[in-house]
Amino acid sequence: MRKIWLAGGCFWGVEAYFQQLKGVVNTTVGYGQGVTEAPVYKEVCTGDTGHAEICEVTYDEGILSLRNILEHYFRIIDPTTLNRQGPDRGTQYRTGIYYADEAEKAAIEGFLRERQAGYTRPIVVEVGPLRNFFPAEEYHQDYLQKTAGGYCHVNLGLAKPEERK
Repeated sequence: MRKIWLAGGCFWGVEAYFQQLKGVVNTTVGYGQGVTEAPVYKEVCTGDTGHAEICEVTYDEGILSLRNILEHYFRIIDPTTLNRQGPDRGTQYRTGIYYADEAEKAAIEGFLRERQAGYTRPIVVEVGPLRNFFPAEEYHQDYLQKTAGGYCHVNLGLAKPEERK
């Protein structure tokens, strides 16, 4: 099993999108890459903590490769918009790909270089090693599954039927 950490605006939609994919075995939403220990949602929303809303994705690389994860990620984000996805604005809603294994860095950076050719504006996705990750409060975990009519800007229908569990 491998892990990758993805920031793509509101973490509810990122989590719900990846939960439906074959090969994803677990997701946890939380806060990462910031300067405070064990932040809570109200603190992160101030923009003062430096944390982003992140979804930790645990996946079986025998079923779903890192490249496949990145391809899915690019389906649900606008990689050219800084500190905003959909209606959510602020540094906590930035896009980012965070890794624990330095070998993944080259693959991620190569993927971004390839993708840049398809955009007229620069890709502004933050890439770096995971510095820290703190699981969000329980009510944020599996939020869209638990909350009928819960809102998110991510189009969950972008996963093809054959890619779903």
